[in-house]
Amino acid sequence: MQINKIKLALGLVAGLSVAMPMVASAAADQEAAMKDANNWAHPRGQHNNQGYSALAQINKGNVKNLKAAWTFATGVNRGHEGSPVVVGNMMYVHTAFPNNVYALDLNDNQKIVWSYFPKQDPSVQAVLCCDNVSRGLGYGDGKIYLQQNDGNMVALDAKTGAKVWSVLVNDPKVGATNTNAPHVIKDKIITGCSGAEFGVRCFLAAYNAKDGSLAWKAYSTGPDAEALIGEGFNKDTPEYSALSVYQDVNGGNKQGGSFKMIPNDQLKIGEKELGTRTWLKPQAVKDGWQHGGGSTWGWWPYDAKTNLVYYGTGNPSVWNPDVRPGDNKWSMTIFARDLDTGMARWGMQMTPHDEWDYDGINEVILFDKGGKTYAWHHDRNGFAYTWVAESGKLIAAEKVHPFVNWATGVDLKTGVPNKLASASTHQDYNAKGICPAALGTKD
Repeated sequence: MQINKIKLALGLVAGLSVAMPMVASAAADQEAAMKDANNWAHPRGQHNNQGYSALAQINKGNVKNLKAAWTFATGVNRGHEGSPVVVGNMMYVHTAFPNNVYALDLNDNQKIVWSYFPKQDPSVQAVLCCDNVSRGLGYGDGKIYLQQNDGNMVALDAKTGAKVWSVLVNDPKVGATNTNAPHVIKDKIITGCSGAEFGVRCFLAAYNAKDGSLAWKAYSTGPDAEALIGEGFNKDTPEYSALSVYQDVNGGNKQGGSFKMIPNDQLKIGEKELGTRTWLKPQAVKDGWQHGGGSTWGWWPYDAKTNLVYYGTGNPSVWNPDVRPGDNKWSMTIFARDLDTGMARWGMQMTPHDEWDYDGINEVILFDKGGKTYAWHHDRNGFAYTWVAESGKLIAAEKVHPFVNWATGVDLKTGVPNKLASASTHQDYNAKGICPAALGTKD
């Protein structure tokens, strides 16, 4: 059987993909592999995150005849949320906890060439939110990269499975775990953090592919220096850096209270240190932002023209909104960062002072039109967003369905949603009829 038949039978979809230009980097082998549609060398196919294959053997005319070619049982009976990686005749398959990895030879009846079985403390399963999943593998520089649930990221020799290096990214003892697919871009491996449910302060981090050393780490909350926010951040969209976007109604953070948009001409824009100044008292622990959540678990596109990587941050912590007054930046935010330095080019908070656990981690997808690159994102909050990718200028933010009822719309200049008082939720109050629920219109 042809290799591309096998890949498609395992679930890779047919469609259109865009090959990225060759990059002089440690991951030149990944870039070369991504040019061949018979490979699937990236968790989402290509750096644009579109998740499509250019293979055309399966199409709308014959898909009804599709049948299983073969199966491979992993022996792990939990969620499997990431695609295999395919390079040449090799397919790399991973599992949910304990995150086993198998290398299968597609030219030899799917023979197991090598396997890797991590030795993880089973107690980590107690702090894994939403199933014990792993969302994929990375490939590049002759290595397969696995982000284990216990916080360790390992680089395995793609030919032998031997461990080349390992680095501890997160500590489960404080509630921080990992479920994301490592993303190989040029000479760096991008990884993130899960654990907002447990009051973890999350981040996006880049490690050097050669030896696993830390290149940069950008926190979702906290001082600008630790969030890697500097001069030039939101220079084209200073409205995104407003000190506060809502005024309290009937007490705000208490039962019966709600929030109203501050008129645009009254916003204090272009402000700094918003990752601390928008976490107001009283927090349950310290100053709030130290345990501010903002999980980052994928998937992350990259634009070689601007050297920007894009991602979303998750819900603020703790869930109870009444103990964290303020916008709670930079949770619930889409960021664009320079791959080499980690410095933020722009960031827009989609759900300021989240009251419903809407998260913001759904994938960002890049596409080109009219000579420009755009970033598109369907958020759990029920709105679909489109930005000019380089500048962050918001050009569309629409409800995906009329049943979205927590806000009437989004201001295109500020990105601020117009919340409805009827949707506010509070401690000791059973809110009903709010749409979407925490799972979102897309998860």
